[in-house]
Amino acid sequence: MALHKGPEKHEERTMSVNPFFGEANPVGGMTEAPPTHRLPDAPLPPSTAYQLVHDELMLDGNSRLNLATFVTTWMEPQAGVLMGECRDKNMIDKDEYPRTAELERRCVAMLADLWNAPDPSAAVGCSTTGSSEACMLSGMALKRRWAKRNADRYPGARPNLVMGVNVQVCWEKFCNFWEVEARLVPMEGDRFHLDPQAAVELCDENTIGVVGILGSTFDGSYEPIADLCAALDALQERTGLDVPVHVDGASGGMVAPFLDEDLVWDFRLPRVASINTSGHKYGLVYPGVGWALWRDREALPEELVFRVNYLGGDMPTFALNFSRPGAQVVAQYYTFLRLGREGYRAVQQSTRDVATSLASRIEALDDFRLLTRGDQLPVFALTTADHVTAYDVFDVSRRLREGGWLVPAYTFPANREDLSVLRIVCRNGFSHDLADLFLDDLTRLLPELRRQPHPLTRDKGAATGFHH
Repeated sequence: MALHKGPEKHEERTMSVNPFFGEANPVGGMTEAPPTHRLPDAPLPPSTAYQLVHDELMLDGNSRLNLATFVTTWMEPQAGVLMGECRDKNMIDKDEYPRTAELERRCVAMLADLWNAPDPSAAVGCSTTGSSEACMLSGMALKRRWAKRNADRYPGARPNLVMGVNVQVCWEKFCNFWEVEARLVPMEGDRFHLDPQAAVELCDENTIGVVGILGSTFDGSYEPIADLCAALDALQERTGLDVPVHVDGASGGMVAPFLDEDLVWDFRLPRVASINTSGHKYGLVYPGVGWALWRDREALPEELVFRVNYLGGDMPTFALNFSRPGAQVVAQYYTFLRLGREGYRAVQQSTRDVATSLASRIEALDDFRLLTRGDQLPVFALTTADHVTAYDVFDVSRRLREGGWLVPAYTFPANREDLSVLRIVCRNGFSHDLADLFLDDLTRLLPELRRQPHPLTRDKGAATGFHH
C-alpha cells in the first residue's frame, strides 16, 4: 500500500462543479464547490458527488489496455452481479454467512485437487486478499516449523529464506517484517531466475525454506521446481538438512495445471510444503483474492491458527487482516463453476496463443530481441536489438503511453542491471484483435523513433512510472 503525505498548503483548492451537476439545496441555491483535501462542511447530492468522482477517474489509464498488470480486468456481467450482492458480507463472519464460508471451503478443495495434493481432504488452505498475503502466511508457517525443529538454538540463530533475486517484492517484505535473512540467488548471463544448484549452496541449518516461482514477473518464465526439489533431496542425503519448498504460483498456479499438465511442480513433489496463487490474476477474478494451501496439517503449525468465538462461532482462521468482503471469494467459486477444467484450458490457451503470436510478430520487426516468448506464462519480455542506438525501451514505453497502451520498461536486478526490457502481459480480454491494434501502433511509432539522434528518456525511473 502506498504511503501518502498530506497536501502542501498551496495545494488546497476546490473542485469545479458544472451547473448541470448541481441540485437545489434547501435554500434554493446551487451546491457549493467542495474542497479537495478536507471534508466539506455540508453533504452533496448523490448525483453531484458521483459525477465529480466519475469525471476525475476518467484520467486514469484504461485497464483493458494496461499490459503491465497481471490483474484481471474483465469478468462476465453475471459475476459482477454476484459480487454486488456479496460486497456487504464480511468474510470473517463465517458463522453469520455460512454459505459464503462453504464456498471458500469448496474453492480450497478444488485447488487441492487441481494441485495434486496426495490427500485433498487432508490439505488445508484459506483465501487471502491476494498472493502477497498468501506468501506472508506461507513464510510464517515455514519460519514457525523451522523454529520448532530448532528450539534449542532459536531465537539465538537467525533464520534465512533462499530465493531468486527475481522474486516479487512481497518476499522482501516478509523477510523484513519477520526478521528473516533473505538469501538471493543472482541472475547470471541469460538465466533470469533461480538456479537449483546455486540455491542449494545458500542453504544451511538456519534455512526455513526455498521459494520457487511459477513463473517470474520479470519475464514470464517458470522456475524449475522439480529440479530444485531434486537438488534439495540430494542435499538432505549428503547432510541431513531437510529444507521445504514453497511454490509462489501467483500466476502459473492457474496456468500450468491446464496447459502444462506434464510439468511436475506441485504437491506431487513431496518436498513442496505449500503453494499460493492469485485468484485475481489468471484465476480470472477481479482483485483482490488470493489462495494459500498446505499439503497437510503438519505443514501448517496449529499455533498459527486462531479461533474467534465472539462472532458467534468457533471457526479456525489464518490471516493477516480481519474484515474483508466476501464478493471476491464468491466470484472465484462462480468462475470455477462456470468454466471447469475445459473452460479454463480454453481461456488460458487462447491467452497464450495471443502472447506467442504477438511476440513472434514483434520479433519480426527486427528492432527488438525477445528474452521470452510467452510460451510459459502468457507474458514475454523484450529489449531493443543490438543495432538499435537511436532509442531505448524507455522511449518505446513513453511513446506507447501516448496511444493509451501501458507497457512497463525497467532494468533487471543485480548482475544484469545492464539489461533494460519491456514486458507485455497478455490476459483474458486482451484478444487477437487488440494485439493487432497494439502492433499497428508500435509499428507506426518505429520510423519516428529511428530518426531520434539518441535515446531521449533521461530519467529512467520516471519513464513509465513503473516500479517492479
